[in-house]
Amino acid sequence: MKKQVEKATFAGGCFWCMVKPFDQWDGVETVISGYTGGTTKQPSYEQVKTGTTGHYEAVQIEFVPEIIPYEKIVSLYWQQIDPTDANGQFHDRGSQYRTAIFYHNEKQKVIAEKSKENIKNSGRFTKPIVTEILPATTFYPAEDFHQEFYKKNKKEYDEDRAKSGRDKFIESYWQT
Repeated sequence: MKKQVEKATFAGGCFWCMVKPFDQWDGVETVISGYTGGTTKQPSYEQVKTGTTGHYEAVQIEFVPEIIPYEKIVSLYWQQIDPTDANGQFHDRGSQYRTAIFYHNEKQKVIAEKSKENIKNSGRFTKPIVTEILPATTFYPAEDFHQEFYKKNKKEYDEDRAKSGRDKFIESYWQT
């Protein structure tokens, strides 16, 4: 029997930092870095990083919901971001680094909206939750250099992540 595979797409700032948290879970088949949400067709990293394409840096995850349900994937997503920052994430600033959940079907939309409401009502944050929930559009995989960056360029990844402030934020807000 062929296993059912679904897609989840998230923007959480620099896509380098959004791969590893999902890549290590049973039931996650692939995590691809790429671009979505904008108007430029087949965008390059050089185009997207200007902030003029409308695209977000994002990850697209293929997962087996019988092993890891979408609810778990969404929960993991929230724990990687600052959902109150409308202008980017940590030291990455600009529209291309905003946060968003891109849903692929109505069930994902309902789960994402409920999870956002739960975050709003949790009392964890004093500022408004600005992470958008949007319909998935064309996802363009990033260049090979950006794929599995945390594995292929460990030193550069570790240095960039350390100086970004992401881990300090996660520790302060999510690991309490």
